[in-house]
Amino acid sequence: MIKLFYIVISLVVLTQGVHGQVSESLFDEIENKPTEVKLLPESMIFTQSILWGEKGLMRKTNLFPLSIESREREMKIRRGMLTAHQLIGYATLLGMIVQGITGVQLYKGNDRFEDLHESIGAFTTASYFTGAGLSLFAPPPLLSIKSKGLNSIKAHRWLATVHFSAMIATNLLSESNKSYHRAASFTLFGSYTLAIISFKF
Repeated sequence: MIKLFYIVISLVVLTQGVHGQVSESLFDEIENKPTEVKLLPESMIFTQSILWGEKGLMRKTNLFPLSIESREREMKIRRGMLTAHQLIGYATLLGMIVQGITGVQLYKGNDRFEDLHESIGAFTTASYFTGAGLSLFAPPPLLSIKSKGLNSIKAHRWLATVHFSAMIATNLLSESNKSYHRAASFTLFGSYTLAIISFKF
């Protein structure tokens, strides 16, 4: 388990660095050709649409009217939220590692790790959904780039579906079925680790 810890930490270190998604040149293009470039991407996830869509809550309340100036502010907010999403993701992964180590000890009958396992589990669950919320509700990018084949963004999203489902299953099965709970937790850890690594490639 210690070897696994070092391997995962090494991979995480290699993937550090936030990928910027918007450049100032795009804003220059919008300012120079306002009739040719749209302020919102053609498609966005429903959580973004609820807040940041053309008829979203932020538009209706006039907190962020749909304008070049507002979109510039939104891109700064987006970068901040996605940076926090990444950092919280690392903390969540660390929590999963510690929870896995204590979980193995519990399966061996070392009940003294039970309180620590439950505390780390509560922290990991809270940090996981906090990080997920930052990603889901961040303002949308300027452009929705569609590409054929597998890429890091698609892989990250597909793996997110897997580890989100596994996180729900892990919590629901924690008291009812230990074998399924263990299988769900390993699925969660594996898919979550790959999701973090996928952004590097």
